[in-house]
Amino acid sequence: MGTKTLLINKNDNIVIAVEELKAGQNITVGSEKIELLADIPVGHKVALRDFKAGEEVIRYGFPIGKTTAAVKKGEWIHTHNLKTALEGKLNYNYQPDLPETTKPEEIPTFRGYRRKNGKVGIRNDIWIINTVGCINKVVERMALQAEIKHQPLIDAGKIDSIHAFPHPYGCSQLAGDLKNTQKALAGMVNHPNAAAVLVVGLGCENNLIADFKEIIGEYNSDRVKFIDLQDVEDDLKVAESILDGLIDYAQKFEQEDIPVSELKIGLKCGGSDGFSGVTANPLLGKISDKLAAYGGTSILTEVPEMFGAETILMNRAKDKATFDKVVKLVNGFKDYFISHDQEIYENPSPGNKEGGITTLEEKSLGCTQKGGTGIVNDVFFYGDPVEGKGLNLLESPGNDLVATTALSVSGAHMVLFTTGRGTPFGGPVPTVKVSSNSRIYEKKQNWIDFNAGQLLEDRQMDDLAGEFFDYLLKVASKDIKTKNEEHNYREIAIFKDGVTL
Repeated sequence: MGTKTLLINKNDNIVIAVEELKAGQNITVGSEKIELLADIPVGHKVALRDFKAGEEVIRYGFPIGKTTAAVKKGEWIHTHNLKTALEGKLNYNYQPDLPETTKPEEIPTFRGYRRKNGKVGIRNDIWIINTVGCINKVVERMALQAEIKHQPLIDAGKIDSIHAFPHPYGCSQLAGDLKNTQKALAGMVNHPNAAAVLVVGLGCENNLIADFKEIIGEYNSDRVKFIDLQDVEDDLKVAESILDGLIDYAQKFEQEDIPVSELKIGLKCGGSDGFSGVTANPLLGKISDKLAAYGGTSILTEVPEMFGAETILMNRAKDKATFDKVVKLVNGFKDYFISHDQEIYENPSPGNKEGGITTLEEKSLGCTQKGGTGIVNDVFFYGDPVEGKGLNLLESPGNDLVATTALSVSGAHMVLFTTGRGTPFGGPVPTVKVSSNSRIYEKKQNWIDFNAGQLLEDRQMDDLAGEFFDYLLKVASKDIKTKNEEHNYREIAIFKDGVTL
């Protein structure tokens, strides 16, 4: 590593610019000095040798695409001379590459809430879940009215928030779309971060409360209440009375010591840059591995951002049956693209490209590092509750709002969200923003919770991972609020694929 560039893997034939570089400057890689032939934006790639058109570019020790033209040593490599080498659907063979695992003798704890059904929450929230989008404003008003009335209880820490989660669905949906909506909303109702839940329906929607109850499954009638607005005269007054009772119920819960083996974290990246796969995503991978060693659960999603790196995950599947599930997950999402006549490998986004990521292989090889090096224990599909320990894969697109919601409704207590460019978005659970570089951390301290960019400076990975793990236990224990909680940035977005009537 020179002072101005980063060589990630000894087999790489490119380096990453750690700062803005200008044509004519010299960089030192190992013992070699290389003159730059072009300006290189921060986070972007510099060729370490001459390339002919059609040659593989290597990053992280893996191919990230092929050159589309001849490239000279010291040139900038990006979208103008590099393209994906991925095409079509693939056949896969299980070639197990399972790491050894050890379980520490002592398991740390955090302060959480044990619910009546035995599940654990890290917040004591009151959630209002509407079955259909046409009552969004009503439920928002219900939440605001209750928040104003019960602000002293929030200030005292008896409850943490009263929040509604508007969405546009629940009616005029067919088949799989309606089921996705119902599964996502049921995941919200059943989430243990919510001490109590008011489910609000209209009374004429596809997602009728009577049908929705079947998707929710068994529930505690003290914790979950229902109201159809068409059945009552003064809906706000009725809701106020019900919420008063739910808040009384929620106040009975007290924090207690919970082993970290019961903690579930979701893993997400968005607004990535050229350093995401070097700093923030590998940091999450360390956390995932550490949590798995303690018997906890991590959940990796964003299936299109596995394309190009999927075999790494497949070969870490715990057995052939799990491998087959991973293949179904990946090929099923490719079929989803094909069914809409879309290019399978259409990625990365404009922001990703501006940040230095050129191809989907490059994006995926960085993205999947959030899952660490652990065994893939199981695969779950959209809206399913994740029950397994260790690393699990979850079906969802890569879209920030949809993927964060998918992780939340599947049971993640918090979502760890890496970013190189910054985003204020927060899901329904604490959403811990981790910056890949110090520049965005310093610029957006009202958005970002933790700075992994320190790894480009003077911090070592194991040291920073230990600090971050302790930080997350404080978040779980409510000793620290995330920025999305401080600003009340919480929302959901439900995965849609199909006809709207």
